[in-house]
Amino acid sequence: MTTIQDDSAQDLTLLLATRLRVEREARGWSIADLATRSGVSRAMISKVERGEASPTAALLGRLAAAFGLTLSTLLARAEHDATRGGRVARQAEQKLWRDPASGYLRRAVTPPGAALELIQVELPPKAKVAYPAATYVDWEHTIWVLEGHLRFHEGPARHNLDAGDCLALGQPQDCAFENMTDNPCIYLVALARRQPPR
Repeated sequence: MTTIQDDSAQDLTLLLATRLRVEREARGWSIADLATRSGVSRAMISKVERGEASPTAALLGRLAAAFGLTLSTLLARAEHDATRGGRVARQAEQKLWRDPASGYLRRAVTPPGAALELIQVELPPKAKVAYPAATYVDWEHTIWVLEGHLRFHEGPARHNLDAGDCLALGQPQDCAFENMTDNPCIYLVALARRQPPR
């Protein structure tokens, strides 16, 4: 099994604290404004921005949606803050982030600024991570399962995906990634910006 190592996950948590503050201040929002728009408490936002609390994937999804970003874009911007740029993303330099709630581990595979983003995720046994529909508005998502079994909740639909299966998401809906098995599930998410209707 190809288990992802998370030596740099703590570094990304600190980068996220700074990036969240930058995104908020760039919009001229107070912490109270962001709390109202995201449904996340002012106290929690303040703790996350000070690096005193590790944000969960669900919390980051709500903050990203309030900014009009996907979680992937928010994380990519935090990762970009610490990279030297370039067109090659060496495995040893690819940024990792671990969700403190579910334990899922996320690796940004593509270099910052690439037109197509590839994200590798290891979802632990019995873990489930949910995201609001707003997270999917501007980006096309395709999920390719590399190892294990993934149940993907897309609104009311349930997609059971095994290794090798690939799912292209439809219109934005509340979604969740769920591993109902006793073994880790590893999958790749490919994101491309949605093309405007012609």
